[in-house]
Amino acid sequence: MAKLVLFGAGDIARLAHYYFSTDSEHDVVAFTVDAAYRTADHFQELPLVAVEEVAARYPPADFKMFVALSYTGMNRVRAEKYAQMKTLGYDLVSYVSSRCSYLSQYQPGDNCFILEDNTVQPFVRIGNDVTLWSGNHIGHDSTIGDHCFISSHVVVSGHVDIGPSCFIGVNATLRNSIAIAERTLIGAGAVIMKNTRPGSVYTAPRAERMPRTSDQMDL
Repeated sequence: MAKLVLFGAGDIARLAHYYFSTDSEHDVVAFTVDAAYRTADHFQELPLVAVEEVAARYPPADFKMFVALSYTGMNRVRAEKYAQMKTLGYDLVSYVSSRCSYLSQYQPGDNCFILEDNTVQPFVRIGNDVTLWSGNHIGHDSTIGDHCFISSHVVVSGHVDIGPSCFIGVNATLRNSIAIAERTLIGAGAVIMKNTRPGSVYTAPRAERMPRTSDQMDL
């Protein structure tokens, strides 16, 4: 069992505390944030310390770290804090839910957050600092680069190469044997059938409100 400090004090950190505390061998002992964002002494009834003091109070030789941040800035903020914690000397741990079907022989990189009901098929490779929210399908022989965030119910078909720092929205579908370039943003419900370009944005058509109300519809 490792003693664990979580970077963050928002929803992701609160959820990470729950998952690590109830479904891992790690013991969460504290939270840390930048001093400018520290508005209290405690979070989740645990100490909340400024990151400027964390290495002194929770030295890397005795404690491990998990950066519990979202996809803000196309994952850039999380990637920066990931690098900062590595520079301080912390080992960054990953969480893989016991309710995830992880069938690949390749273990994910560090600081990954892989939640329940994901299916990760054989021969999949997952990089560092990757979030797979609940209920995704990651097809065989696919790769996911560093600092990606894949939301929920995304279908990644086989032999897909997802570059670093991508965001993929809920219910998106990626056909087999394509390459998703770095920093690609794929919106909810989008269907991607061919390679993308770096920094590109793909969105699906959105539903429109009909002129009739629901009680005027014949169901």
